[in-house]
Amino acid sequence: MKPRHKRMALVGAGVALLVGAVALVLNAFSDNMVFFFTPTQVAAKEAPQNRTFRIGGMVQDGSLQRQPDGTTVHFIVTDTAHAIPVTYTGALPDLFKEGKGVVAQGKLREDGVFAASEVLAKHDENYMPPEAAHALEQARKAQSTVVQ
Repeated sequence: MKPRHKRMALVGAGVALLVGAVALVLNAFSDNMVFFFTPTQVAAKEAPQNRTFRIGGMVQDGSLQRQPDGTTVHFIVTDTAHAIPVTYTGALPDLFKEGKGVVAQGKLREDGVFAASEVLAKHDENYMPPEAAHALEQARKAQSTVVQ
């Protein structure tokens, strides 16, 4: 084999390895990507089925129900325009309360209930996740244009 052919073979192998590595990285990246949706977007069927995503808004007053097992809770996340029921099994953050901002990560079940695997709550009196704050503002604007 001539030196020129050896170089071409090495370059070809290097390119193949690089393409393989890039493909693996992109595949891992797409598997771990989690998108944020508002209750209005979920109600409009814009959220993916059988894929993990985040839903955010406010915990609707009077919607928190704790089950007898002590770890399962049901509550409703709303953006004032639409509401989505959520179920979660696990320890809730200490600052989780009705009427406060929340972001839940999980999957939407066939029955329309969001099965959360993780629940995130605000960390001080003035904080709300930026996505949730934006969603609530958009819902308020849409609701005020409908009312007028």
